[in-house]
Amino acid sequence: MPPWLLILILMEGVILLINPTRKDFAWYQGLRRPPWVTFSASIPMIWLLILACFYLSALISWSVRSSWNLVLAYVLLLGLVEGYTWLMCRSRRLSAGTILCLVCWSYGLILTLLLISISPSSALLMLPFLCWTPLEALITWQMRQLNPGC
Repeated sequence: MPPWLLILILMEGVILLINPTRKDFAWYQGLRRPPWVTFSASIPMIWLLILACFYLSALISWSVRSSWNLVLAYVLLLGLVEGYTWLMCRSRRLSAGTILCLVCWSYGLILTLLLISISPSSALLMLPFLCWTPLEALITWQMRQLNPGC
């Protein structure tokens, strides 16, 4: 099996395994959001772009280093990212999601700094994630204030 396909299967497997149920996600969708978040409909596309960047970054890193440890580092990041939504929806606690979101960002930053010396283009592909995740954490934190008890 070619590495590009195996990496894709690993990433897709993580996404499928760590997803909230429809019922849990419906809870999240029903929460109030800050009034400045007028782009909610675009958020799935933003995450699709980020996931595509993860995949391309992993492929480029593989072509430079051929390291399964590096691929597993991407898979761990993806697990943390997917775990953010799962934990928040499953526990019905926005604060838990916010904390995990910040852990994801920190881990993503460490991975990006590691990638700079391996493949600068792989590191650049991590920028959408590094830019979006703090905004996602802010949205979630403000949602927590708008939805007491969550």
